[in-house]
Amino acid sequence: MSWPRRLALAAVTFVAVGCSSISTVRVQPENLHVGPGLRPVAVIHAQVTSAYLLFVPIPGHVDLDRVVNRMLLPTAKALGADKVVNLKVEVTPDDGIWTLRKLIGWRSAEASGVAVMVEEPKPEAVAPKATP
Repeated sequence: MSWPRRLALAAVTFVAVGCSSISTVRVQPENLHVGPGLRPVAVIHAQVTSAYLLFVPIPGHVDLDRVVNRMLLPTAKALGADKVVNLKVEVTPDDGIWTLRKLIGWRSAEASGVAVMVEEPKPEAVAPKATP
């Protein structure tokens, strides 16, 4: 196999490394407490990973905006949730010593949280006033 052909094969394999995924699992409300007036629907985890070769992202676009606003929140809405609570995010830094990781390496961003429905407070039974 010639040298250019090997390089092209390695580049195609490297491109396949970058990916994104969303994982969800439905939960039973009685098994998970998230706070008063909230009913848990599902736990959601979104992740984006991108490989780098000589500071070029393949396929690229790893940031918290994409993971939270374009992946996690729309998935929660699609599951019928009103909000996401207990949100946790993590991203590989883009500056400082982490820049060297772009030479040959990867960068990732992930977010996870509990999709919840807001429940209306139950009206308390009001005793009728006695008239004198």
